Amino acid sequence: MKIYGLAKLTLLDFPGKMACTVFTGGCNMRCPFCHNAPLVTHLNPDEALDTEEFFTFLQKRSKVLEGVAITGGEPLIHNDISAFIERIRSLGYLVKLDTNGSFPDKLEELINNKLIDYVAMDIKNSPELYPKTVGLADFDVEPVKRSVSLLLKGTIPFEFRTTVVKELHTPQDIVSIAKWIQGAPKYFLQQFKDSGALIGSGFSAYSPEEMARILEAVKPFIPGAELRGI
Repeated sequence: MKIYGLAKLTLLDFPGKMACTVFTGGCNMRCPFCHNAPLVTHLNPDEALDTEEFFTFLQKRSKVLEGVAITGGEPLIHNDISAFIERIRSLGYLVKLDTNGSFPDKLEELINNKLIDYVAMDIKNSPELYPKTVGLADFDVEPVKRSVSLLLKGTIPFEFRTTVVKELHTPQDIVSIAKWIQGAPKYFLQQFKDSGALIGSGFSAYSPEEMARILEAVKPFIPGAELRGI
């Protein structure tokens, strides 16, 4: 597993748990608003962290940390993700997975094998707008739909989340997403923030007041929806 970043303590990334966050490199999408472009388009193998050092860190923090949040990039592009998670779990840690939902078979395997404890899945846009939003004209959204259906079965705690970008999402687009994922217990609308390391350019955020109005339009379909990052 190629690790390209480690946040040694987070109280936010893994709900209800004191955790660390590990960043994997590489992604199958090219979302122009992605705030982690260096993990997607500018990977330098020489900057990868030593995997053994990561596990040494976990061993030392076993009495402090409860969980590991695995994010990216897209962690499920890696063929050794199951083995990586198994080794984390062997040290007594809970595991949260961030994913874009493109690999439903891998996701289902991890769930069925009880290797993950919580899933946060990004919903990029309503299905018909996925190609533009993820930066790939020929993107097939069907695997994403399968992942949505899988999580909605409720066999594992999960959340859906959308980073709302003014140039890519109308309020009606967000309502369309809410109708699509209706039944989800948690749906977070995240305010876009320009990290300075985007894949594209020219993007902006809705104001807090505008985000609040969008949230109110979503709540009839997902009562547990909330704003995040405002």
